[in-house]
Amino acid sequence: MSTSRTSMMRSALDHFEPQETTDPAAQRKLRGQLEQIDYAAFAANKEAIARVIGQASASQFQRLAVAAAQARAHWAAEALALADAGHIPTPAEVARLNELHEAYDAVAEAYEGLRRMVERGYLVYESGSV
Repeated sequence: MSTSRTSMMRSALDHFEPQETTDPAAQRKLRGQLEQIDYAAFAANKEAIARVIGQASASQFQRLAVAAAQARAHWAAEALALADAGHIPTPAEVARLNELHEAYDAVAEAYEGLRRMVERGYLVYESGSV
């Protein structure tokens, strides 16, 4: 299973969903507790990301987007070359195609992850001319 599919499945299953309760006081208490938990996660992410990454610039995002586009292009070109070869791909050819696909997935997922970090306020984005 690829990393991006794993991430999507994980994010869909990450949160506990309590049984429905009709007691409004219990619901408010639970919402308050969950907000505290979410804030703790937010604060931890913001601190750790600031310590390790600092901030990200528009030019860094552009270079990462170019790297993802190039990785996608190499993966697609390899797939087309295999199709043009006119034979069933060998295990080595399939392994190479998988390597290129994994490279593309990793870079594309990093781009999306960093974008989410900016969106959620974990990572300071320094806008400027690209």
